[in-house]
Amino acid sequence: FGVLCSKLSGVVFSKCKCCFPANMGKLQSKFRKRSDLYRASQGEKADNAFDSQVVQYEPAHQGSINTVTNLSPDLCVSGGSDQAVVVYDWKQGRMCQSFQGHNREVTKVVCYPGSTWIFSASRDKMVLMWDLNQGDEPIQEYCGHELVVNGLAVSPDGRKLCTGSRDNWMCLWDIESAKCEHRRNISRNLVTHVCWVPGSSSVVQTSEDKMIRVWDSRSWQVTNTFPAKQYIQTHCDVSSNGNYLVSSSNGFGGQGCEATLWDLRQPGCKVVEYRGHQQTTACCMFLPSLPDGTALVATSSHDSTIRIWDQNTAVCLATLPLEGAGPLVSLSPIDCTNLLCASFSYGLHHIQLGGADSLEIKLVARF
Repeated sequence: FGVLCSKLSGVVFSKCKCCFPANMGKLQSKFRKRSDLYRASQGEKADNAFDSQVVQYEPAHQGSINTVTNLSPDLCVSGGSDQAVVVYDWKQGRMCQSFQGHNREVTKVVCYPGSTWIFSASRDKMVLMWDLNQGDEPIQEYCGHELVVNGLAVSPDGRKLCTGSRDNWMCLWDIESAKCEHRRNISRNLVTHVCWVPGSSSVVQTSEDKMIRVWDSRSWQVTNTFPAKQYIQTHCDVSSNGNYLVSSSNGFGGQGCEATLWDLRQPGCKVVEYRGHQQTTACCMFLPSLPDGTALVATSSHDSTIRIWDQNTAVCLATLPLEGAGPLVSLSPIDCTNLLCASFSYGLHHIQLGGADSLEIKLVARF
């Protein structure tokens, strides 16, 4: 990584030593995010170290942020309680575009790599498609879910869109025509996240029923089901080579709260667990490897910390606490040294990874 810019030397960092009918069944949601519990009071200025030591840019949103992803090396896309889908230049600290089309909070955003396409899901049960180069109106709508849409993934060839909802439905859409080509309802499958396996026809999804399912997008059948975890599975990510899956767990007081590495080549094979968070682990992501080849996993939690782990040994290499930020609900790796994080209380955070002898993570900007 090299040594970080001396201008950032005062920034705080920490190292760690170590239109379908719903079929809901009787399962009641235990994974309900309550934005109002974590927002700072209007006009209140946080009095803590990181608030005074980071660069403060123009805020991307008014209110809590639920999701962030990267559109290009310079641009990120986010969505939150203000119902907006925002494109932001995180390097320059300025807003580029704010799309208004949803009438309830935005739950997920995804982009198709190498394009200007943006897809957004919402509690209004809708999925909208936007193009950064085609004005401020959605260019396509995907309608049919009966409850909040939490899962959103684009196929590697950019032709299909997968959506998953708390209504138990998993749907596969043709992106261009917005036609729903396949749909399937599984009782108690309250979808929390969806991701496409790179270079594959497989889709992975997590659920409030504590299960992880692998779907074949050609037949729209479940091909593998992983052993049920003890707690709700909140998020998942697949490694760039398609060999590994990481999932994260709900929990409290250090019970649950883990992330788990699975080998997709051996269905149901648990490799390691990453334990250390004290509240729900809301997001888990694979990061680019270190120069020495060390594979990394990042997690963010409702305990207001980000942790970086050695993927294979499950050793925690670094921890960054963001006191007062509330739940840290979404991560977006940009490259091997830059990571974005969405929070309930203090917007988006730019995190920088570096260090000469050991891995260090620093908060350098907020917007």
